[in-house]
Amino acid sequence: MSDAHFSALVVAAGAAAAGFAQGLTGFAFSLVALSFWVWALPPQTAAPLAVFGGLLGQVASLVSFRGGFEWGRILPLVVGGLLGVPLGVFLLHNADPLRFRLLIGVLLTGYCLFALVAPHPTVATRGGRALDAAFGLIGGVLGGLGGMSGFMPAIWTQVRGWKRDLRRATMQAYNISMQILTIAIYARTGGLAGADVGQFLIVAPAMLIPSYIGGRVYQRFSDKAFTQAVLVALLFSGLTLVFSATRALGR
Repeated sequence: MSDAHFSALVVAAGAAAAGFAQGLTGFAFSLVALSFWVWALPPQTAAPLAVFGGLLGQVASLVSFRGGFEWGRILPLVVGGLLGVPLGVFLLHNADPLRFRLLIGVLLTGYCLFALVAPHPTVATRGGRALDAAFGLIGGVLGGLGGMSGFMPAIWTQVRGWKRDLRRATMQAYNISMQILTIAIYARTGGLAGADVGQFLIVAPAMLIPSYIGGRVYQRFSDKAFTQAVLVALLFSGLTLVFSATRALGR
């Protein structure tokens, strides 16, 4: 098998797996896809490709998922996130991104392992919309700093005790907003220079059907099953961050 064929196969496999994960949980496209693409694509190509695939999947899933959009509760998170992305991009040029990703991966892995075994998770009822916006801001900073904006709404909506459909709708609205802003910043700062149009044409068809299937599976989930699926996706993301950062730091 030639290098070009191997690269195309890895891109398609990563897009399909990530599309299913995003259709099921409402987030996680980037890290699932990047866990495949790290073996075949340079970072300057993989990063914009992951944002493009995530945005395409989120928009496509609106066809089969329209419920749960309580905008009065969703908007504080989204507004906070939009304010946080530029700050994260600024920090990207003034911090060590590899050690930051390793730290986030360790914390995320620890949180998910605890939440999966905790019999009665704590529900936060105080703080109101201001606290929601603050956690949205943190997610935006994480997104600008390392493409990790989806973690915070996934965790915070669980801590808030929101129901399945509202949590899914929040993650969908939040991630669409962050991805659009990220692409705009990439375009402004030259981050799309490494994009490969041919890879984009592989990702789009490879992820759409798995994303639809994931959305259909989601509709069969209870609140508890959905929470467990999200935690497993977050755990996988945390372990991926730890592995990739450790691998890069060990070179």
